[in-house]
Amino acid sequence: MKALTALTTPTSPTPRTAPVTTALALAALTTLLARTILYGGYSSDPVGLFWWYAACWVLFTVALLALRRVPARRVAWLIAAGAVAVTLTGLMGPPRTSTDSYRYAWDGRVQSAGVSPYDHTPQDPALARLRDPWLFPTGAACKGPDRPAIPHTGSEPHCTRINRPAVPTIYPPVAEVYFLAVDRLSPADSRHKPLQIGAALISLGVTGALLLILRRRGDDLRKAAYWAWCPAVPVEAVNNAHVDVLGVLLTVAGLGLVASRAPARRAAGGVLIGAAVAAKLMPAVVLPGALSGVRRVRDAAAVLLPAAAFVVVAYLPYVLLSHGSVFGYLGGYVEEEGYDDASAGSRYSLLRLVLPDTWAFPVLLVIVAAVSLYVMWRGDPRRPWSGALLVTGWTFVLLTPGYSWYALLLIALVALDGRWEWLGIPLAGAAVYVLAPTLHFQPSLSNIAYGAAAALVLLMAWVRRRARVRGAGAPATASQHPYPV
Repeated sequence: MKALTALTTPTSPTPRTAPVTTALALAALTTLLARTILYGGYSSDPVGLFWWYAACWVLFTVALLALRRVPARRVAWLIAAGAVAVTLTGLMGPPRTSTDSYRYAWDGRVQSAGVSPYDHTPQDPALARLRDPWLFPTGAACKGPDRPAIPHTGSEPHCTRINRPAVPTIYPPVAEVYFLAVDRLSPADSRHKPLQIGAALISLGVTGALLLILRRRGDDLRKAAYWAWCPAVPVEAVNNAHVDVLGVLLTVAGLGLVASRAPARRAAGGVLIGAAVAAKLMPAVVLPGALSGVRRVRDAAAVLLPAAAFVVVAYLPYVLLSHGSVFGYLGGYVEEEGYDDASAGSRYSLLRLVLPDTWAFPVLLVIVAAVSLYVMWRGDPRRPWSGALLVTGWTFVLLTPGYSWYALLLIALVALDGRWEWLGIPLAGAAVYVLAPTLHFQPSLSNIAYGAAAALVLLMAWVRRRARVRGAGAPATASQHPYPV
């Protein structure tokens, strides 16, 4: 019991040794993260790569425990310094476990040429003039599992680093504007590095936003370390440069404004959440949390209408520029990943343990709708991120996604709220993503990984409930949570 509550309950500070102990733990963490980034091994040794990554999570936990004893006056600077060190490790090599950023670079280049990214596929000969050897290698450089072949003339092989080169882009307009901005600001032949640097700056911006929101609320600044030092951030947000991190920054800032009682600030928060949705769709799952405790239609509209209006306005220029659908490959992606077919892959794997395959998706919708309604009715409007974490967390548990970077949003919500047990979800996603293709038992692995993560959440809910019962007569504090899980 004491071990489970160690990350939740602050301990007495030991001013002389705690900062040094924490700094040493951070030094060990950054060293191991650098080794993990440089190791690579996603194709050649995924099991070894995952063990390195898992070891980073162990040191991350050690650093968090050490931080509990650091005096409050030193916490902010220590978190910020650790965030910089951890983030920089992601810049030490090219993308290791994902090729998504190559599509980002291509979309930016296409837009710089005045072409809609939704109108052409990367392998379309109409855009051959925009290709360069970095993104479109030839000959011996085409060897490897991450170099899909593209149509060409002549005997020399032609390929690309871009995944799914035969389909148009999937990314929403705010993401596309970001890709365009990075391309315009990047020196020639800078390859993948500008996207990584941009992601690193955004990631540090998330840390800054978390510290600012927590300080304004008089909350424990140590919570920001759940994001700032998390191994998933340098790996997925920085090294792989996933655009999800942009959605995370906009979501965190939006929820911080929605927590205000001022109508203008809440409306501005709605705009930012709309921008997050127009960056990576996934942040739409926080909307029930943004409506926590709302009783009047007018109050709900103050958040929802600005969010919806921004999404529409963001899409409009691309609708006018494009000749085809601005949703690109979105429908094909949903089908390819098995979201519309519960019998395929590992989607809804925990639900499929106890339900027929055809029931999994409808039951997921019912459960998520019920959790959303509960959050909107019982939620604390001063803590919209608490409800957002509850909805997002259970959506991940039931959906069992196979891509680990989706959980970057969840990590940021944990940093706002403080319920560390939800961090088991990102680790479960990483296990499924890295190990399943090699071990060839993805549904079983998904059940084990996400099942263990869900069990941790339920166990900590029981622990927290017992703590509430024992302290029923104590005055409420800012660290208490409005939800049992």
